[in-house]
Amino acid sequence: MRILDRYILSRFLFNLISSFVIMMFIFIFQSIWLFIDDLAGKGLDMIIIGKFFFYKMPELTEKVLPLTVLLSSILTFGNFAEHYEFAAMKASGISLQRAMLGIIIFMVGLGGVTFYFANNVIPASEQKIFYLRRNIAKLKPAIAIAEGVFSDFESADMNIKVDRKYGENDNFLENVIIHQKTKTNINYRVIKAKTGELKSSENSNIIQLVLNDGQLYENVEGTKSEKRKYPFAQADFEDYTMNIDLSEFNNVDLEEEKDLRTEKMKNISRLTKDIDSIQEDNIRRVTSFSKITSERMGAFIPLPEQDTTLNKKRQFKNGTTHLDFDIFKDSIVNIYPEWQQVQVMNSAKNSTTNVLTSVRGKKKEMNKRYEFHRRHILSLHKKFALAFSCIILFFVGAPLGAIIRKGGLGLPMVIAIILFLIYYFLGVFAENYSKKGNIHPMLGAWLSTLVMLPLGVILTKRATADKGLMSFGRVIDFFKGLLPKKKDKRTTS
Repeated sequence: MRILDRYILSRFLFNLISSFVIMMFIFIFQSIWLFIDDLAGKGLDMIIIGKFFFYKMPELTEKVLPLTVLLSSILTFGNFAEHYEFAAMKASGISLQRAMLGIIIFMVGLGGVTFYFANNVIPASEQKIFYLRRNIAKLKPAIAIAEGVFSDFESADMNIKVDRKYGENDNFLENVIIHQKTKTNINYRVIKAKTGELKSSENSNIIQLVLNDGQLYENVEGTKSEKRKYPFAQADFEDYTMNIDLSEFNNVDLEEEKDLRTEKMKNISRLTKDIDSIQEDNIRRVTSFSKITSERMGAFIPLPEQDTTLNKKRQFKNGTTHLDFDIFKDSIVNIYPEWQQVQVMNSAKNSTTNVLTSVRGKKKEMNKRYEFHRRHILSLHKKFALAFSCIILFFVGAPLGAIIRKGGLGLPMVIAIILFLIYYFLGVFAENYSKKGNIHPMLGAWLSTLVMLPLGVILTKRATADKGLMSFGRVIDFFKGLLPKKKDKRTTS
């Protein structure tokens, strides 16, 4: 390797490592604010909290690394241009592409390392975080309940308030109030108890809440005339046991938690296998449901062929005789007597209502399954997109630094943050749209990278040709041509 290549690569690595460390600290502190309610004031050891953020670092690398590559490339080549080092290189016959060659080889290697990281390290860290949070909740069940405020448990459709927690693991409660809700978020039961105790098992996701010396109030559905009186049932108890599901605290969707592995916890081989199996299962469910619905409605039943020209006259139960079937083209109900027509219409209406209700319920279920399938496709392509994004963002930052000719943490930092925000928010919007099925998941994973690709090509061409970031000369000349020219009033003598 030439001395110049070593010099350029060493400067780039210095900026890359220093930028990565600074950005990682910033994102870690941002994560602390997100999880401070779950970790602060819960009596956890600093070792456990340190493990949590250590396992969180690989996930943050997915956000930090593209920004680091963009910022370090702008800083490196901006410093070269600001101190006229590029001018000296070009005077010696070294082009921009030749100066970037050593770093390009390094970035290709970094892309391979990033792909391995996304395929192996990040899924393993996601599993560690999941099990750690679950074990924290089992070790200290009261961690999911705060003092003095109502703590929501959406998976159990309830919220809990306690005045005080005490005991070695804060598992003893004082003055407990529980509101249980219906699926429509309406309170139907209130439980009050003077004391309570939380119990858990290491082999279960269920917290057992034992209440002592309390009362239970529950709404009772009465007749129409009694509804205005708001009847309710009241009961006193000495001991009352409830079970609380921990899945809400784990913050994991139940549909994705069958074997405690979400799409973020899987590598490419597992994702590819699960994508095929999930798709086959969705097709099987839709086919089975459509077949059952068709049989239930009596639709698409094969009928024997009949020659209608042989028997045009027909005697019906109501005693009427018709020469042809044209009278039935408006309504088939006309073939029944009048006293049966109302029954037929009501039966058809009820059957249609039942089928529509079944279809709506199945639609919600299938939408969740389709979203689960799209999440797997998105996660698969994001592993490839992350590796390529580092290479493409380098080709955006390096020529941009050569064009703006500024080093340091001033203007390069501002430009890098603006470009990264564009890249990041495009990725977030595309990811959300793809999860809902508005765009294909593959496009959702690659959209932000594909947007940056033409920008990198344009900036590289302009930096190679020693052009500025923007050329307003042609635009100004165009508008000047639109203005009327002033006549020369000077006369020759």
